[in-house]
Amino acid sequence: MVFLKFMYLFCVINKKTKLKFIMKKLLLSAAIAVFGLLQVNAQDDTNGQTSKGKWLIEANTGFGGGGGLYGHSANTGFGLSSFNGQTIWSIGAEGGYFVMNDLAVKAGLGYTDFDGSSLFSYKLGAKYYISSMIPVQVDFTGASVDGATEDPLWLGLQGGYAIFLGENVSIEPGIRYNLSLNDDFTDEGIFEFRVGFALHF
Repeated sequence: MVFLKFMYLFCVINKKTKLKFIMKKLLLSAAIAVFGLLQVNAQDDTNGQTSKGKWLIEANTGFGGGGGLYGHSANTGFGLSSFNGQTIWSIGAEGGYFVMNDLAVKAGLGYTDFDGSSLFSYKLGAKYYISSMIPVQVDFTGASVDGATEDPLWLGLQGGYAIFLGENVSIEPGIRYNLSLNDDFTDEGIFEFRVGFALHF
């Protein structure tokens, strides 16, 4: 009789435990399914901004770069600094076209003024959005420096994260390294922290 009561209790407890286990599994499965759907929807929404046939217009600000003319040469963004009593300011923008989902071919132009001298910058490159949210870029940036015997030429490598604010605007903080391709101009590399602002349409 005691044995039968024990078996009855064991079965009841076991059923409750199994029921709790099954409920936990169902709740976990539902949570995973909901999270997966949210991720798919988020990627679908984001991918619309980086999908084939879309256009991109960017303006960047750079921080760092070693200062001086070398730190601001061949700039297609916005910048203002003072180095050894020399005021340097830059203005420029970049544009791109998505030739396939998440991959844009880009070009940029810029103007820099340093104590009355000037340079005109150009940039050609490509930008790829990993998972439609992590932009990585490789480009060539050069400039024509007023009165200089040598012009800068850089290979740029850049990565960051895209924060999409609605359908048409993103903020893209990131880091960039510029490797000099003209040692006669400078053999120093430039490391920058950048904040990009982009329009998608």
